Amino acid sequence: MDIANFGVEEWLNNWEKKATYDIAQSSIEALTLEEIMAFSGQTSTDFFEGMSQQPLDYGWIEGSQRFKELVATLYQQMTAANILQTNGATGANFLALFALIESGDHVVSMHPTYQQLYDLPKAFGAEVDFVELNPTDWQLDLAALKAKVRPETKMICLNNANNPTGTLFDQEQLQQIVAIAKAVDAYVLVDEVYAPLTEEGTFCSIVDCYEKGIATNSLSKTYSVPGIRIGWIVANEELTEHFRKYRDYTMICGGVIADELAIQVLENREQIIARNKKIVAENLAIVKQWVDQEPNVELVIPQSVSTSFIQLKIQQEDDQFCIDLLKETGVLLVPGSAFGVAGHARLGYCCKKETLETGLRLLSDYLKKVS
Repeated sequence: MDIANFGVEEWLNNWEKKATYDIAQSSIEALTLEEIMAFSGQTSTDFFEGMSQQPLDYGWIEGSQRFKELVATLYQQMTAANILQTNGATGANFLALFALIESGDHVVSMHPTYQQLYDLPKAFGAEVDFVELNPTDWQLDLAALKAKVRPETKMICLNNANNPTGTLFDQEQLQQIVAIAKAVDAYVLVDEVYAPLTEEGTFCSIVDCYEKGIATNSLSKTYSVPGIRIGWIVANEELTEHFRKYRDYTMICGGVIADELAIQVLENREQIIARNKKIVAENLAIVKQWVDQEPNVELVIPQSVSTSFIQLKIQQEDDQFCIDLLKETGVLLVPGSAFGVAGHARLGYCCKKETLETGLRLLSDYLKKVS
């Protein structure tokens, strides 16, 4: 099987540990174990004492019942029986595509998006057509999507909100996408790790508005714990049963410690969401002010999610610009070319505020130097 290099992951693997000011990541500032425990009035010592006599066996294969029940509450129509725990949302995306996509299938994907959602189908032998997001607002042209979908289309792949741009389908748009999919009986796979942290507009999971919808998610972005590598896949009962068979070939379990930590996060999600809404609002205000004063950058403002995609007004190739920026200033961005969109960069603005402010200042100084 031939597969393309994974642009964003390869970039971060090469460069992220060399950064002093990492403003490339798309998670919200990661929680410590002590912070997670504090939400429920405990300490990390309490946690480890509670786990110290727990045998470190495989634990729950699909995730514990408590984990599955908590995840099910995030959806309107799903129960614990519809939830399978995975190794992050990347594991969930892989599982859905591995289980459903075969050689000769036809898949339609938005672009830019998370590369896994189109290069995995290609690697499995599918033909993939793209619907390019409009760079003026990074929105999906629904007429263009409809034109790309064929009678034999097997799946439409999306992520909502979008990585890297931070733009969102509201419920009305999603229902129009569902109507397009229903007309040809296609699956719709939506990576939903960037759920919006705002009360504005209407956000709906694909599994709550389409019987053949498949939602993937994790605790990495909205919930600020990428380090425990826990995600999930949600679908109707028939699909979930189908995924179980393929899941056995990809992941035995998440492990007893990671599962227990996931439960702690989900049980305290309201407090974590409140904390993260504050980070998003305050840091996005900093970014907006910076963009207003920075002549060498343009930005479609993200919709209260933790990733954004700046356009760089530079003559240099974006990947070389980002390498030189890092080497000279310690500031890390992900070049747009890692997402197949040259002349841009992913700006992950939900880091520590002082990291963001210093990183933006150094980025502006460097832009002045090279422009």
